[in-house]
Amino acid sequence: MDSDSTARLFQAAADGDAAAWEALVKRLSPLVWSVIRSYRLIDADAHEVYQTTWFRLADNLTRIKEPDKVGAWLASTARHECLKVIRGSRRVIPTSDLDVLSPGVDDLSPERAVLDAEETRTEAARLRRVWEAYEQLSENCRRLLRVLMASPPPTYAEVAAGLGIAIGSIGPTRGRCLGHLRKLLAE
Repeated sequence: MDSDSTARLFQAAADGDAAAWEALVKRLSPLVWSVIRSYRLIDADAHEVYQTTWFRLADNLTRIKEPDKVGAWLASTARHECLKVIRGSRRVIPTSDLDVLSPGVDDLSPERAVLDAEETRTEAARLRRVWEAYEQLSENCRRLLRVLMASPPPTYAEVAAGLGIAIGSIGPTRGRCLGHLRKLLAE
């Protein structure tokens, strides 16, 4: 983005040129939205901050001394407005709904890549916790659960014959093993 042309647009907008104002908004809206999206506000709050940021600029058109830094001024104002909303509501609702974060996001968007990477890390951490808890189970539980997870699943008669246990004890033992695994995961 050329700061000289942005400064000229800003100056023209400050002088009352409506077309320059529209061009300035069109040019700097992606910057304002990127700041707002980084705070992950709910949709209504994000739109409120967006409009308030532009209102603050319109209200301060004659007070801004460095027109070439209007983008930095907008980014800073958007940050301050986001923080006001967060302090005011004392809640932030994380979301993976890309329509809330950025209307029109597709699979090639940077937002999608960030969310996908985070989901992958979260899933890997969850699987690591499950395997760590699984390793803490007794050898008998690990062996039974491993056999029951086979694909295709064996019949209880095959499990009983393979592990040398009674068919009637497979279900209750599996229940106890899974209960212990759930308890380990809850810790």
